[in-house]
Amino acid sequence: MDLPIRLNGRLVSEPPAPGQCLRTYLRERGCFGVKKGCDSGDCGACTVHVDGMAVHSCLYPAVRASGRMVTTVEGLTEGGPLHPVQRAFAATQAFQCGYCAPGFVMTTAARDDNQTTGLSETLKGNLCRCTGYRRIEEAIQSTQQGQPADESATTVAGDTSAAGVTDTEGVVTGKARFTLDHPDPVGLLHVKLVRSPHQHALITAIDSADALAVPGVHTVLTHHDAPTIRFSTALHEHADEDPADTRVLDDVVRHVGQRVAAVVADSEAAADEGCRRVRVTYRILPAVTDTDHALSPDAPHVHPGGNIVDELHTATGDFDAALAEADHSYEGTFRTHRVQHCALETHATRAWEDSTGRLHVHTATQAPHLTRRLLGAVFGLPLERVQVTAARLGGAFGGKQEMLTEDIAVLATLRTGRPVQLEYTRAEEFTATTRHPFKVRVRIAARRDGTLTALGLHVLCDTGAYGNHGPAVLRRACTETLSLYHCANIMVDGWALYTHSVPAGAFRGYGIGQVAFAVESALDELARTAGLDPLALRRKAYLRSGQSAPAVAADGTPPVADHGITGCLDIIEAARARHKAASPALPEPSWLVGEGMAVTVTHTLPSDGHVTQVTVTLRADGTYDLCTGAPEFGSQATTVHRRIAATALATAVDRIHVRQGDTDLLSHDTGGFVSTGSTLAARTVHDACHRLRTAVLEAAAAHTDTAPENCRLRQDAVDCDGRLLPLPVLYRALCEAGHELTATASHCADSGAPGLASNAQWIRLAVDPDTGLVTLLHSVHASDAGTVLDARQLRGQIEGAVAQGIGTTLMEELRTDRHGRVITQELRTYPIPHAADVPHTDVHFVPASSPGGLQAAKPASEAAFNPVAPALANALRDATGIRCTNLPLRADTIWAQLNARAPHLRGERTAADHPSPAPETPPGG
Repeated sequence: MDLPIRLNGRLVSEPPAPGQCLRTYLRERGCFGVKKGCDSGDCGACTVHVDGMAVHSCLYPAVRASGRMVTTVEGLTEGGPLHPVQRAFAATQAFQCGYCAPGFVMTTAARDDNQTTGLSETLKGNLCRCTGYRRIEEAIQSTQQGQPADESATTVAGDTSAAGVTDTEGVVTGKARFTLDHPDPVGLLHVKLVRSPHQHALITAIDSADALAVPGVHTVLTHHDAPTIRFSTALHEHADEDPADTRVLDDVVRHVGQRVAAVVADSEAAADEGCRRVRVTYRILPAVTDTDHALSPDAPHVHPGGNIVDELHTATGDFDAALAEADHSYEGTFRTHRVQHCALETHATRAWEDSTGRLHVHTATQAPHLTRRLLGAVFGLPLERVQVTAARLGGAFGGKQEMLTEDIAVLATLRTGRPVQLEYTRAEEFTATTRHPFKVRVRIAARRDGTLTALGLHVLCDTGAYGNHGPAVLRRACTETLSLYHCANIMVDGWALYTHSVPAGAFRGYGIGQVAFAVESALDELARTAGLDPLALRRKAYLRSGQSAPAVAADGTPPVADHGITGCLDIIEAARARHKAASPALPEPSWLVGEGMAVTVTHTLPSDGHVTQVTVTLRADGTYDLCTGAPEFGSQATTVHRRIAATALATAVDRIHVRQGDTDLLSHDTGGFVSTGSTLAARTVHDACHRLRTAVLEAAAAHTDTAPENCRLRQDAVDCDGRLLPLPVLYRALCEAGHELTATASHCADSGAPGLASNAQWIRLAVDPDTGLVTLLHSVHASDAGTVLDARQLRGQIEGAVAQGIGTTLMEELRTDRHGRVITQELRTYPIPHAADVPHTDVHFVPASSPGGLQAAKPASEAAFNPVAPALANALRDATGIRCTNLPLRADTIWAQLNARAPHLRGERTAADHPSPAPETPPGG
């Protein structure tokens, strides 16, 4: 480097490594606000300023920064107050997980005040997977207009403190720490993986000699070094529900990209070179290519026990008779595709042993305690010897409810005695875990008035090469999807099946969205056959308040519907009428316009015995430590929990210090998924804090010889019948007596019968008949969330879920070639929605039937994803007259079907026209 870099106001003269990008150079110097999301210039998470211009630092050679001024998000303030853009992003809560926020802040801060291009153009280089972009756009607009952003705080029921969120500043300044946002420990080694090029093969030999000759390579680990125990990578409270079919490293590979060997070296470059030099000899075996093949008698076995991971067969009433006697019926086969979570922070783990031999694992997981339990089982370690910690996560969506990097990292550190790090690349993420593809045949029938008489499903769920979440996804998909319908005659036959494909895992919605795409599409076709309005038919077809859901599975009491389903329909009906009164502005008069809706339900409690635990303790300074189990990953549960605690303890939010994601803090906690942060965990926080409140008042009463009923808890003291006892004084007095003021509470999902939480989506769209391009005109979402704990945050969650649903329906598809190799390996070949791709979604909440408090809160943010795909498909059917039965609904697919099935529509339809019914496209259409 000829000239030093002026980095955030200080001169830095250390030369970069040959070929080093600016992102890596900056992170090595402690600028952890510069994130790694893609390494290909697609996501913008690494955006910094070079001489005032925003650049993607992952593509910018560090040597080019010589003699230039480089500013990262940490340097925007230059030791002073927050930059106006940072203030705006904090005030509008323009983030959820926060991983992308520094990049958006830097892009916005570099925008010229006189710039005339729109926001979509400004934001085209930045991606967010969580928010749906609306809050981001509001933050930018408030900055441009020179107006303060809306800083009005929302509160939980009964909370009058109206205190702001305390972690936002850390996110917008880059100080919030994610998994690898810490300096490298001394002696850190890096792990890279050799992966299989074959779908199915037996490893007959591995030659590591050339790899070990690479300078800096310490060891090459293979199946000979790995434990022989088989386990499931899925993380559930009841671990025995998942198939034990996986080894840390195996001598049989079952999909392209499976881990074959691990090279451990001083640097990532040396480890990569070592991987290239490992020589593996394979004996190729026949492969199972799809679920139909998996069920055929002559199919090879993916695992020794066969290809069926789980199956579900149930029937109520007389399905065949009801189908035969119905006035109207419809039958169709629907297919959903493989998609990927695309959390911007990839999976990563650091592992090391301390001087006492205790193993520490710092990792990107939603479930630290379950990860510790599984690592202990795999490596034969007592739990007290293992600590698992998780920092803030850069998105999850279920993808981090899986042990994917921790086992390799632990194996490497146990073998070398050194700290090690394994971080997945974006390409590796696409082979790590995906959403289950489904094939669903629906048979549905009704009377003339729309009353359902028969509903039958034949479901094939492709779990890929390993079973992990397969059984639970199959059962939840069938059970909870059908919990919506009032029908006396139901038949379900479902299989979760192994194939030699990349593994599938937990994904937002957990299978409900895939089956709902089929059933809600079929319901729309039934309405057309019967000549009924789709919304009117749904009022007949859905459960009414007080009716029990169908007993599809025999593993619990079926939930009873409340007013939520009807409330969602009322909201959608009003929105539909409102938007119909306004003529949409079409890009061209010839575009085809249609509308569609769909409704889904989820159970309000998970069915896996989920446990939450919380401990709250009075600190020496009179503030409080709140210890919870799951890390923050974008659900904003931390914000809700802090507010609940502040209300219960009559204090300010900033006096609640949250400690989370650390197995040393609590004896056990299942983790953060299935929206338990706003249900089970919120109730647990409430109970623990009220127990501590009682303990504080009793201790203060004893200390001052005051009757407990005359004591009142204040922000930093106890009012003992008019005498103020400061909390620090009470703390010291108790410490001198050998006591501590702490309280613990726990809840288990098995302790009560679930209810139903409903979500409805309505979409109005326009289709260009010349290209198949879809433009979304209006999006309305109705959420039956019960007691809304934080309205602004929940709206943001739902907007993000709808955006993700739009992406996975219209554009996203994890594609493989005929050999099973993933060919969408970066974000430019696997496009997720940009700001220009999603409309603003109007979010409405169904009023809670009774105050109910925290007990009446329902899961909502995850469930909002589920109705999006069928709503889009139904709107597309309304616009074009073509029923698309396969996802994704890409423009080229729509164009082909328009030309093949309805060429007369091209150029002849206007916004006022309505399509006539068209027959279903055949499978594969």
